[in-house]
Amino acid sequence: MHCRTVAGSIVLTLLVAAGDLRAQEQAVPPDKIPKKVMEALLSKFPKAKIDKCTKAKEGNDIVYDIEFKENGRKCEADIKENGVYINYEKAIEAKDLPKAVADAIQKKYPKATMKEIMQETEVNGSEEKLSAYEVVIVTADKRELELRLSPAGKILEDTGAKKDKK
Repeated sequence: MHCRTVAGSIVLTLLVAAGDLRAQEQAVPPDKIPKKVMEALLSKFPKAKIDKCTKAKEGNDIVYDIEFKENGRKCEADIKENGVYINYEKAIEAKDLPKAVADAIQKKYPKATMKEIMQETEVNGSEEKLSAYEVVIVTADKRELELRLSPAGKILEDTGAKKDKK
């Protein structure tokens, strides 16, 4: 009986914590995005057409996650409330993936098709560095997974690996 009570308490705690995380992320209409955030977005992406924006507290910062299109290309940016970039992502074509990244995906998930590819750039002051590729794939057995890989082809995150371990 005691084990069930402890397990129930843990499940309840996890559910409450998950609810708190979702509650922290709030939708923000484009006309309510702070001026400094919009200025930062438009300084790097002058033709940005915003699709969706959410804000969340990350550490001591309020961060705006903005999904948008620039000249028809899907993009995303994480910008702090004070207008400082954390990172941004741009959609790219499969043919533009580095060979090491494409090979790593093919090795882990043979015959998978790539559905969406985003190139992620970390921003630290005026320094920008290609940090990762986020790739949504459809596996040979029709599962949709998201992979995050380093530019050298190392798998950093794999939603399929998490599901396989369950």
